[in-house]
Amino acid sequence: MLSKFKIGELFAGIGGIGLGFEKAGFNVVWANEIDQKACHTYMQNFKCKVYCQDMKTIDPSKLDKIDILTGGFPCQPYSIAGYQKGFSDERGGNIFYDIIRYIKILKPRVVFLENVKNLLSHDKGNTFKIILNALEDEGYSIKYKVMKTSEYSDVPQARERVYIVCFKKKSDYNRFEFPKIIKKHKPISEFLDENADKIFYYKESSLYPELKKNITKTDTIYQWRRHYVRENKSNLCPTMTANMGMGGHNVPLIKDSKDIRKLTPRECARFQGYPDNFILPSDLTNSALYKQIGNSVSVPVITAIAKNIKKALEGEE
Repeated sequence: MLSKFKIGELFAGIGGIGLGFEKAGFNVVWANEIDQKACHTYMQNFKCKVYCQDMKTIDPSKLDKIDILTGGFPCQPYSIAGYQKGFSDERGGNIFYDIIRYIKILKPRVVFLENVKNLLSHDKGNTFKIILNALEDEGYSIKYKVMKTSEYSDVPQARERVYIVCFKKKSDYNRFEFPKIIKKHKPISEFLDENADKIFYYKESSLYPELKKNITKTDTIYQWRRHYVRENKSNLCPTMTANMGMGGHNVPLIKDSKDIRKLTPRECARFQGYPDNFILPSDLTNSALYKQIGNSVSVPVITAIAKNIKKALEGEE
Protein backbone atom coordinates (compact mmCIF):
# COMPACT_ATOMS: atom_id res chain seq x y z
CA MET A 1 0.00 0.00 0.00
CA LEU A 2 1.43 3.34 -1.06
CA SER A 3 1.79 6.03 1.57
CA LYS A 4 -0.34 9.14 1.29
CA PHE A 5 2.84 11.13 1.97
CA LYS A 6 4.44 11.95 -1.38
CA ILE A 7 8.09 12.79 -1.94
CA GLY A 8 9.98 14.72 -4.58
CA GLU A 9 13.75 14.21 -4.73
CA LEU A 10 16.28 16.83 -5.79
CA PHE A 11 19.92 15.75 -6.29
CA ALA A 12 18.56 12.21 -6.21
CA GLY A 13 21.82 10.45 -7.10
CA ILE A 14 21.14 6.71 -7.21
CA GLY A 15 18.24 7.05 -4.77
CA GLY A 16 19.64 6.53 -1.29
CA ILE A 17 17.39 9.14 0.31
CA GLY A 18 14.35 7.96 -1.65
CA LEU A 19 15.04 4.33 -0.71
CA GLY A 20 15.42 5.29 2.94
CA PHE A 21 12.09 7.13 2.90
CA GLU A 22 10.35 4.32 1.02
CA LYS A 23 11.53 1.85 3.65
CA ALA A 24 9.89 4.13 6.24
CA GLY A 25 6.59 4.04 4.33
CA PHE A 26 6.73 7.10 2.07
CA ASN A 27 6.00 7.25 -1.67
CA VAL A 28 8.53 8.81 -4.08
CA VAL A 29 6.60 10.33 -7.01
CA TRP A 30 9.38 12.16 -8.87
CA ALA A 31 13.13 12.66 -8.79
CA ASN A 32 15.68 14.97 -10.40
CA GLU A 33 19.34 14.17 -11.08
CA ILE A 34 21.71 15.82 -13.54
CA ASP A 35 24.25 12.97 -13.79
CA GLN A 36 23.13 10.64 -16.58
CA LYS A 37 24.89 7.55 -15.20
CA ALA A 38 23.36 8.07 -11.75
CA CYS A 39 19.98 8.50 -13.47
CA HIS A 40 20.53 5.17 -15.22
CA THR A 41 21.06 3.43 -11.87
CA TYR A 42 18.12 5.27 -10.31
CA MET A 43 15.73 4.21 -13.07
CA GLN A 44 16.78 0.57 -12.68
CA ASN A 45 15.55 0.68 -9.09
CA PHE A 46 12.59 3.10 -8.96
CA LYS A 47 9.35 3.37 -10.93
CA CYS A 48 8.69 7.09 -10.39
CA LYS A 49 9.09 9.90 -12.92
CA VAL A 50 12.80 10.84 -13.23
CA TYR A 51 13.94 14.16 -14.67
CA CYS A 52 17.50 13.58 -15.90
CA GLN A 53 18.41 17.23 -16.38
CA ASP A 54 19.72 20.34 -14.68
CA MET A 55 17.28 21.38 -11.95
CA LYS A 56 17.57 24.96 -13.21
CA THR A 57 15.80 23.95 -16.44
CA ILE A 58 12.71 22.58 -14.64
CA ASP A 59 9.59 24.60 -13.86
CA PRO A 60 8.58 23.41 -10.36
CA SER A 61 4.97 24.46 -10.97
CA LYS A 62 4.71 21.67 -13.58
CA LEU A 63 5.80 18.97 -11.09
CA ASP A 64 3.37 16.73 -9.20
CA LYS A 65 2.40 18.05 -5.77
CA ILE A 66 4.40 16.61 -2.88
CA ASP A 67 4.42 16.60 0.93
CA ILE A 68 8.18 16.23 1.38
CA LEU A 69 11.01 17.70 -0.67
CA THR A 70 14.38 15.98 -0.17
CA GLY A 71 17.90 16.73 -1.32
CA GLY A 72 21.46 15.74 -0.57
CA PHE A 73 22.64 18.95 -2.20
CA PRO A 74 26.20 19.25 -3.58
CA CYS A 75 28.72 19.20 -0.77
CA GLN A 76 31.89 20.26 -2.63
CA PRO A 77 31.54 23.96 -1.76
CA TYR A 78 31.39 23.15 1.97
CA SER A 79 33.51 20.05 2.36
CA ILE A 80 36.94 19.92 3.96
CA ALA A 81 38.12 18.11 0.82
CA GLY A 82 36.89 20.94 -1.41
CA TYR A 83 38.05 24.51 -1.68
CA GLN A 84 35.46 25.79 0.82
CA LYS A 85 34.25 28.60 -1.39
CA GLY A 86 30.70 28.28 -0.11
CA PHE A 87 28.14 30.48 -1.82
CA SER A 88 30.73 31.91 -4.20
CA ASP A 89 31.23 28.45 -5.71
CA GLU A 90 29.32 28.18 -8.98
CA ARG A 91 29.24 24.37 -8.79
CA GLY A 92 27.04 24.26 -5.73
CA GLY A 93 26.83 27.33 -3.56
CA ASN A 94 24.10 29.11 -5.49
CA ILE A 95 22.28 25.82 -6.06
CA PHE A 96 20.89 26.24 -2.57
CA TYR A 97 18.88 29.18 -3.85
CA ASP A 98 17.42 26.90 -6.51
CA ILE A 99 16.21 24.68 -3.67
CA ILE A 100 14.49 27.76 -2.24
CA ARG A 101 12.91 28.40 -5.66
CA TYR A 102 11.37 24.92 -5.57
CA ILE A 103 10.23 25.41 -1.98
CA LYS A 104 8.49 28.71 -2.81
CA ILE A 105 6.41 27.03 -5.52
CA LEU A 106 5.88 23.52 -4.11
CA LYS A 107 5.37 24.59 -0.47
CA PRO A 108 6.13 21.12 0.93
CA ARG A 109 5.09 20.25 4.47
CA VAL A 110 8.64 18.98 5.12
CA VAL A 111 12.04 19.76 3.60
CA PHE A 112 14.77 17.19 4.28
CA LEU A 113 18.39 18.07 3.44
CA GLU A 114 21.71 16.26 3.88
CA ASN A 115 25.28 17.54 3.63
CA VAL A 116 28.80 17.18 5.00
CA LYS A 117 29.19 18.10 8.65
CA ASN A 118 31.68 20.82 7.73
CA LEU A 119 28.70 22.82 6.42
CA LEU A 120 28.09 23.83 10.05
CA SER A 121 31.52 25.42 10.50
CA HIS A 122 32.15 26.75 7.00
CA ASP A 123 33.03 30.46 6.99
CA LYS A 124 32.83 30.50 10.81
CA GLY A 125 29.23 29.32 10.69
CA ASN A 126 28.01 32.11 8.40
CA THR A 127 27.17 29.81 5.48
CA PHE A 128 24.91 27.64 7.64
CA LYS A 129 23.32 30.73 9.18
CA ILE A 130 22.40 31.98 5.69
CA ILE A 131 20.86 28.57 4.88
CA LEU A 132 18.81 28.51 8.08
CA ASN A 133 17.63 32.09 7.60
CA ALA A 134 16.54 31.39 4.02
CA LEU A 135 14.52 28.35 5.15
CA GLU A 136 13.00 30.24 8.09
CA ASP A 137 12.01 33.06 5.72
CA GLU A 138 9.88 30.48 3.88
CA GLY A 139 8.07 29.68 7.12
CA TYR A 140 9.94 26.57 8.25
CA SER A 141 10.95 25.52 11.75
CA ILE A 142 14.23 23.61 11.64
CA LYS A 143 16.00 20.85 13.52
CA TYR A 144 19.42 19.54 12.50
CA LYS A 145 21.93 17.03 13.77
CA VAL A 146 25.31 15.54 12.84
CA MET A 147 24.96 11.76 12.79
CA LYS A 148 27.57 9.05 12.33
CA THR A 149 26.45 6.00 10.36
CA SER A 150 27.95 3.48 12.80
CA GLU A 151 26.13 5.10 15.74
CA TYR A 152 22.65 5.39 14.21
CA SER A 153 22.46 2.14 12.25
CA ASP A 154 23.91 -1.37 12.25
CA VAL A 155 26.27 -0.42 9.39
CA PRO A 156 29.94 -0.05 10.46
CA GLN A 157 30.90 3.03 8.43
CA ALA A 158 32.60 6.11 9.89
CA ARG A 159 30.50 8.51 7.76
CA GLU A 160 29.37 11.71 9.50
CA ARG A 161 26.78 13.96 7.88
CA VAL A 162 24.50 16.78 8.95
CA TYR A 163 20.78 16.11 8.49
CA ILE A 164 18.43 19.09 8.35
CA VAL A 165 14.67 18.60 8.84
CA CYS A 166 12.38 21.58 8.20
CA PHE A 167 8.68 21.64 9.10
CA LYS A 168 6.02 23.99 7.75
CA LYS A 169 3.71 23.20 10.67
CA LYS A 170 4.91 24.02 14.16
CA SER A 171 2.98 21.03 15.54
CA ASP A 172 4.97 18.64 13.29
CA TYR A 173 8.19 20.34 14.39
CA ASN A 174 7.29 19.96 18.06
CA ARG A 175 6.55 16.23 17.67
CA PHE A 176 9.73 15.39 15.74
CA GLU A 177 12.83 14.04 17.43
CA PHE A 178 15.98 12.67 15.82
CA PRO A 179 16.64 8.95 16.39
CA LYS A 180 18.62 7.90 19.43
CA ILE A 181 22.05 6.28 19.18
CA ILE A 182 22.14 2.53 18.58
CA LYS A 183 24.75 0.87 20.74
CA LYS A 184 25.95 -1.89 18.42
CA HIS A 185 26.67 -2.25 14.71
CA LYS A 186 27.34 -5.44 12.76
CA PRO A 187 30.91 -6.71 12.30
CA ILE A 188 32.78 -5.85 9.10
CA SER A 189 32.85 -9.52 8.08
CA GLU A 190 29.08 -9.55 7.48
CA PHE A 191 29.48 -7.05 4.63
CA LEU A 192 32.24 -8.89 2.77
CA ASP A 193 32.11 -11.61 0.11
CA GLU A 194 34.30 -14.68 0.51
CA ASN A 195 35.34 -14.58 -3.12
CA ALA A 196 36.06 -11.58 -5.32
CA ASP A 197 37.12 -11.32 -8.94
CA LYS A 198 40.87 -11.16 -9.50
CA ILE A 199 40.55 -7.61 -10.92
CA PHE A 200 40.07 -6.33 -7.36
CA TYR A 201 43.41 -7.71 -6.09
CA TYR A 202 46.66 -5.73 -5.96
CA LYS A 203 49.18 -8.53 -6.59
CA GLU A 204 50.21 -7.02 -9.93
CA SER A 205 50.12 -3.40 -8.75
CA SER A 206 53.23 -1.27 -8.22
CA LEU A 207 51.69 -0.42 -4.82
CA TYR A 208 51.71 -4.05 -3.72
CA PRO A 209 55.03 -4.09 -1.78
CA GLU A 210 53.94 -1.07 0.28
CA LEU A 211 50.43 -2.46 0.82
CA LYS A 212 51.75 -5.89 1.87
CA LYS A 213 54.04 -4.28 4.43
CA ASN A 214 51.20 -2.31 6.07
CA ILE A 215 48.02 -4.32 5.54
CA THR A 216 48.42 -7.19 7.99
CA LYS A 217 45.03 -7.76 9.67
CA THR A 218 42.04 -9.59 8.21
CA ASP A 219 39.38 -7.93 10.40
CA THR A 220 40.32 -4.35 9.55
CA ILE A 221 39.66 -1.99 6.64
CA TYR A 222 42.45 0.18 5.26
CA GLN A 223 42.79 2.97 2.73
CA TRP A 224 45.58 3.99 0.41
CA ARG A 225 45.97 7.73 0.91
CA ARG A 226 48.13 8.90 -2.00
CA HIS A 227 51.45 8.11 -0.31
CA TYR A 228 50.67 5.88 2.66
CA VAL A 229 48.34 3.22 4.05
CA ARG A 230 45.86 4.30 6.72
CA GLU A 231 44.36 1.71 9.05
CA ASN A 232 40.92 2.25 10.54
CA LYS A 233 41.50 1.40 14.19
CA SER A 234 37.81 1.60 15.14
CA ASN A 235 36.73 -1.54 13.26
CA LEU A 236 34.76 0.63 10.86
CA CYS A 237 34.76 1.13 7.13
CA PRO A 238 36.30 4.55 6.38
CA THR A 239 33.98 7.17 4.93
CA MET A 240 33.44 6.35 1.29
CA THR A 241 33.84 9.26 -1.10
CA ALA A 242 32.91 10.25 -4.65
CA ASN A 243 36.56 10.15 -5.73
CA MET A 244 36.66 6.38 -5.15
CA GLY A 245 35.80 6.31 -8.84
CA MET A 246 38.81 8.44 -9.83
CA GLY A 247 41.56 5.88 -10.16
CA GLY A 248 40.29 4.03 -7.12
CA HIS A 249 42.90 5.45 -4.74
CA ASN A 250 40.31 5.94 -1.98
CA VAL A 251 38.51 2.62 -2.31
CA PRO A 252 38.75 0.83 1.07
CA LEU A 253 41.18 -2.11 1.16
CA ILE A 254 41.09 -5.43 2.99
CA LYS A 255 43.22 -8.54 3.37
CA ASP A 256 41.14 -11.64 2.75
CA SER A 257 42.04 -15.35 2.69
CA LYS A 258 43.67 -14.91 -0.74
CA ASP A 259 45.48 -11.59 -0.63
CA ILE A 260 45.07 -7.81 -0.51
CA ARG A 261 42.21 -6.30 -2.49
CA LYS A 262 39.85 -3.34 -2.68
CA LEU A 263 36.20 -3.64 -1.74
CA THR A 264 33.94 -4.49 -4.65
CA PRO A 265 31.16 -2.07 -5.66
CA ARG A 266 28.61 -4.44 -4.11
CA GLU A 267 30.50 -4.48 -0.81
CA CYS A 268 30.71 -0.68 -0.87
CA ALA A 269 26.96 -0.55 -1.45
CA ARG A 270 26.43 -2.77 1.60
CA PHE A 271 28.54 -0.38 3.68
CA GLN A 272 26.07 2.35 2.64
CA GLY A 273 23.21 0.13 3.76
CA TYR A 274 21.92 -0.84 0.30
CA PRO A 275 20.31 -4.30 0.12
CA ASP A 276 21.75 -6.85 -2.28
CA ASN A 277 18.62 -6.66 -4.46
CA PHE A 278 19.44 -3.02 -5.26
CA ILE A 279 20.56 -3.11 -8.90
CA LEU A 280 24.08 -1.95 -9.74
CA PRO A 281 23.87 -1.83 -13.55
CA SER A 282 26.22 -4.26 -15.25
CA ASP A 283 26.69 -1.87 -18.18
CA LEU A 284 28.40 0.71 -15.97
CA THR A 285 32.11 0.57 -15.17
CA ASN A 286 33.27 -0.20 -11.65
CA SER A 287 34.73 3.30 -11.41
CA ALA A 288 31.30 4.80 -12.20
CA LEU A 289 29.68 2.59 -9.56
CA TYR A 290 32.29 3.50 -6.93
CA LYS A 291 31.65 7.18 -7.61
CA GLN A 292 27.87 6.76 -7.35
CA ILE A 293 28.06 4.83 -4.10
CA GLY A 294 30.56 7.24 -2.55
CA ASN A 295 28.31 10.14 -3.56
CA SER A 296 25.31 8.49 -1.96
CA VAL A 297 23.97 8.35 1.61
CA SER A 298 23.71 5.77 4.36
CA VAL A 299 20.26 4.34 3.70
CA PRO A 300 19.49 3.01 7.22
CA VAL A 301 20.24 6.41 8.79
CA ILE A 302 17.81 8.03 6.35
CA THR A 303 15.20 5.38 7.20
CA ALA A 304 15.57 5.99 10.94
CA ILE A 305 15.06 9.74 10.49
CA ALA A 306 12.20 9.22 8.01
CA LYS A 307 10.33 6.95 10.45
CA ASN A 308 10.44 9.73 13.04
CA ILE A 309 9.29 12.28 10.46
CA LYS A 310 6.34 10.00 9.65
CA LYS A 311 5.42 9.76 13.33
CA ALA A 312 5.49 13.54 13.57
CA LEU A 313 3.27 13.97 10.51
CA GLU A 314 0.78 11.35 11.68
CA GLY A 315 0.71 12.64 15.24
CA GLU A 316 -2.42 14.74 14.84
CA GLU A 317 -4.39 12.15 12.89
